[in-house]
Amino acid sequence: MWQGTPIWVIAVTAYLMIISIYAFLRLMFTNRKTFSLFLAGLMFMGVSAFFYFIVIPEELQILKDILIYMNIIVLPVIIAIIIAPDIRAKYDAGWAQEVNKMSGMRVSSELTKEHIIDAVIDLSNRKIGAIITMENHNTLDQYAEKAILINGKVTKELLLNIFTPLTPLHDGAVIIRGDEVVCAAAYFTLSRNDTFDKTMGSRHRAALGISEITDSLTIVVSEETGDISIAVASMLIKLNSREKLLDYLNLYIK
Repeated sequence: MWQGTPIWVIAVTAYLMIISIYAFLRLMFTNRKTFSLFLAGLMFMGVSAFFYFIVIPEELQILKDILIYMNIIVLPVIIAIIIAPDIRAKYDAGWAQEVNKMSGMRVSSELTKEHIIDAVIDLSNRKIGAIITMENHNTLDQYAEKAILINGKVTKELLLNIFTPLTPLHDGAVIIRGDEVVCAAAYFTLSRNDTFDKTMGSRHRAALGISEITDSLTIVVSEETGDISIAVASMLIKLNSREKLLDYLNLYIK
C-alpha cells in the first residue's frame, strides 16, 4: 500500500497526525467543538475504511489511493486549521504568563480605585457603555501597542471623557496599569465560550476573552441597561452595589 509513496509524504503525515492528536488531548475536555471535530474525523476514517475494503473493487486502485491520501494528509490538515484558534488562545495565555514573570505586580492606590468606581457608577447611571481593564501580573502591552496611548493619571474626569459617546476613543477598552491610564480604544479577542448567554454583547465577550488569557480584571458597563459587570478568571459577574465593586477591586487588584 505504501510502495512508491515519497518519504516526505509519510513524514508530513506523521507530523500532522501528531499535532492533531496532541491538540485533541489538550482540548477535548474543555472544548466541545474540538471533541465533536475529533469524532467526525473518526467517522470519516471509518467510512473510508468501509469503502476501501468492501465497496471499491481491486481494479479501481486509484480510488483507494485517493482515500488513503485524504485520510493521512487532507483530514489532519483540515482538523489542524479548524482548531488553530484554540491552540493560539492557549499559546497567548502561556506567552503572557511567561513574559510577565519579570513585570511584577501593578499596584493601584485607593484613590485610583475610588476614581474608577466613581466613573463607573456615573457611566452606569447615564447608560453609557464602557470597558475598563485593570492590569495585574500579566502585561497587556500587546494590546496597548495597537491602541491610542494616553499614559495619564487615572481620574474620574479622564475616564468619563474617554467614554463619552461619539468621541474618537469611546469604542474599545481602557487599560489601566497601577495609577495610570495606559491607553484607550484597545480591542481584545472575543470569548467563544458557549456556556454564556448568546445575546451577550461584544463588550462583555471582549472582557471575558481577556480574562481567559490574563489575570486582569475588567469592568463592563452595559449601554442598554446600565448594568455593571466584572470579568475575572474566566468568570463574568454582575454587580449591584458600589461596595461589592470595591471588594472585587481590593481582592484582585492590590
